Amino acid sequence: MPDRMELTFTPEDRYARLRLISWWDQDLLRAAKVLVVGAGTLGNEILKNLALLGVGHIFLVDMDRVELSNLSRAVLFRATDEGKFKAKVAAVRLREINPELEVVPIVGNINFEVGLGLFRHVDVVIGGVDNREARMAINRRCWLTNTPWIDGAIEALSGVARVFLPPEGPCYECTMTAEDYRLVNLRRSCALLSKEEMLSGKTPTTPTTSAVIAGIAVQEAVKLLHRKKEPALPVLAGKGFVFNGLTHDSYVVTYQEREDCYAHEKIERLVELPGFTAAGTTWRQLLARVRAEMGAEAIVELLNDLVYRLVCAHCGKEEDYLGNLAQLSASAAVCPVCGQVRQVVFTHQITGDEPFLDYTLRSTGVAPWEILAGQAGAERIYFELSGDRMWSGKEGANAH
Repeated sequence: MPDRMELTFTPEDRYARLRLISWWDQDLLRAAKVLVVGAGTLGNEILKNLALLGVGHIFLVDMDRVELSNLSRAVLFRATDEGKFKAKVAAVRLREINPELEVVPIVGNINFEVGLGLFRHVDVVIGGVDNREARMAINRRCWLTNTPWIDGAIEALSGVARVFLPPEGPCYECTMTAEDYRLVNLRRSCALLSKEEMLSGKTPTTPTTSAVIAGIAVQEAVKLLHRKKEPALPVLAGKGFVFNGLTHDSYVVTYQEREDCYAHEKIERLVELPGFTAAGTTWRQLLARVRAEMGAEAIVELLNDLVYRLVCAHCGKEEDYLGNLAQLSASAAVCPVCGQVRQVVFTHQITGDEPFLDYTLRSTGVAPWEILAGQAGAERIYFELSGDRMWSGKEGANAH
């Protein structure tokens, strides 16, 4: 009787089934760096997918706290998480899903608390935000740093996932209408009286629709991460996947690039400043370094407007104030003496005459790892606060 045949099985690792895909490169995904903006309904699904796929380095930005109403739409949150920061809770849950991940939570607003250096550092950005201002902030930062980004949006049973690939083709702002800009400008109005109310609006969403859009968004991210391999995989470059959950119709739209779009500026020349940090560098020190590179007439251009004084035209009271215009609240804009709305004095340049030159950049609202522009005539050079560089989550990347 012949000997019994013995079969030897090689144990499967976590990613064995993914490696069956002919073009799949798990080592590439393990080395990849992805920035996810938003940890709400859509962000939860995006993050879950990235963790399951083994994307090795995830930077997560969100400013909100967990609410009980999140529990019906967010797989990463529990009732015991109520009141905790979403970014930090999500980071813990992602490591539970996949202990191999490096997850860096950043509690902050993408508009003015996340430096351009992070955008320059990552391979892909995925947005799971719910307002135009945040999308515009992501879009302009990605275009400046030449970083591909994917925008996801959901409402009720519908949603869209679209891909933007700088420096070519349409960007997010190319898709905006005159009405979109009107609403953005309304939120930025000088009166500021309705800002909090307008920003506190809630968008109706479902976990089912978010799963569809997040799935498409992360699938596009995986293809983008593989884009240097041959043959190149097709992506939704300059296009959007539109899903109507009511009828289950879906289709792809193609966006047109606007020749007059102001969001297509990009960094042509950059100088890294390893010893400079937002918290440890003053405006005087930065201006001196910029002038050492560009000449005595150079100035510093800011990414966001910097408020430095509030003036009441009614009673004449003036008050020094240092911070981003976008952070100025309605209550701060009201005069404490007469109750009238004060005029906001702000600047987008540092020329050397400012009264706050000896304040640190961080104390005046500049984000860690920011990139600021030096301007001298027609010459423009960007300077990165490289001392804030986020090498890994283990090194305390979250400065907020």
